[in-house]
Amino acid sequence: MTDLTLGRVTADRDRLLRLLQEYGVYLGVVVLFLVNTVFTPHFMSTENFRTQAVQVAPVLIVALGMALAIGSEGVDLAVGSVMALSTSLLSLYLGYGPWIAILIALVGGAVIGVANGSLIAFVGVQPIVATLALMVAGRGLALVLLPQLKDVHDPAMASLGSGDVLGVPYLVLIAAALALLVAFAVRRTTFGRQLLAIGDSRPAARLAGLPVRRVLILVYVCSGVLAAIAGVLATARLTASDPTSLGNLMELSAITAVVVGGTPLSGGRVRIGGTVAGAVLIQLLTTTLIKHDLPPSWTQIAQAAVIVLAVYAARERGKR
Repeated sequence: MTDLTLGRVTADRDRLLRLLQEYGVYLGVVVLFLVNTVFTPHFMSTENFRTQAVQVAPVLIVALGMALAIGSEGVDLAVGSVMALSTSLLSLYLGYGPWIAILIALVGGAVIGVANGSLIAFVGVQPIVATLALMVAGRGLALVLLPQLKDVHDPAMASLGSGDVLGVPYLVLIAAALALLVAFAVRRTTFGRQLLAIGDSRPAARLAGLPVRRVLILVYVCSGVLAAIAGVLATARLTASDPTSLGNLMELSAITAVVVGGTPLSGGRVRIGGTVAGAVLIQLLTTTLIKHDLPPSWTQIAQAAVIVLAVYAARERGKR
């Protein structure tokens, strides 16, 4: 093989990997949609679309915060525990009114975010270690506050979980609004530009005079608040607080959505559109397996395989 031919093959491979990383998630969504359209009964029904949209909303909201953390060359493993903590706080303070309870739940998520960000920014703990510690502590605190499942009987929460506007559920509208807000923050604000610069090279960002510590803390506060919002919405949809199971393995789903959506684990880039498509891909993949009588454990195996493929594509492209 001549050098010219080898160069062409390498260029073609690099182009294919780039296209796979940029648009592979959208292709996956289309393929799974078509497969379910043909092979899954009642997939095209309005009720099914509503169910799928409602189920994917919390995953998407958590993934938005995860995208910010990964974009800063970090990760937030505590998002599932924050969801559990938010449902415990919501249930405990619901007697003071739904909006006060929701506010306290969001404050709880922000506090976990401040703790994560402080450990990373000031103490110098690696993000995976810091958030792992808060993942364990957060779940434990949630269970101390609410040791067992508790039904939520509140008209406002019931309306939040099942209400809609022109047929579009509140949960979907909130998730869409948050996606637009985070996309705007990343692309059009100073915070977004600083976040990407820090994710690209933290030492260079520090030498350039950027407020690295402040931005990192804000990133994890945003991730914590978004996870708390997801916990509140999930509680409203289920009409029950269950800190034992709520948010369990949510970090896996969020990381999958972000990585498959094209945000590199090395940081320096955040793709919100890809994250949205990644969350939809996970939901369709789960639906496909469940509707065809495969056990839930296969969903986790499939998600792991998707992560490996996405990271491989990004790694191979990075070598070029």
